[in-house]
Amino acid sequence: MDNTMDYGADILTLVDDDGVEHQFEVADTMDYEDHQYMALVPVFDEAEELLEDSGELLVLEMVEHDGEGYLEPIADEDLFNTIAHMFMERLEEEFDFVEE
Repeated sequence: MDNTMDYGADILTLVDDDGVEHQFEVADTMDYEDHQYMALVPVFDEAEELLEDSGELLVLEMVEHDGEGYLEPIADEDLFNTIAHMFMERLEEEFDFVEE
């Protein structure tokens, strides 16, 4: 009996303000100062889309409202920069980051 299991990537579908769905792969999650954060990278169906993508890492805060989980942008710019930098350090072996 084969006891090996094949685990795939965690894929999330997020809907933007215009109602358009976008798929993202969860690159990493972490806790920082009693909050949870998630780093996402876009998933593309076509190789051409991948080549046209800016390659940015999407960093969101995981929050809960009325028992429902949500992902929200990090409003505080300094906090965003801190969290993004921490993710970049954690993921530098898997991704080539270019600092702007």
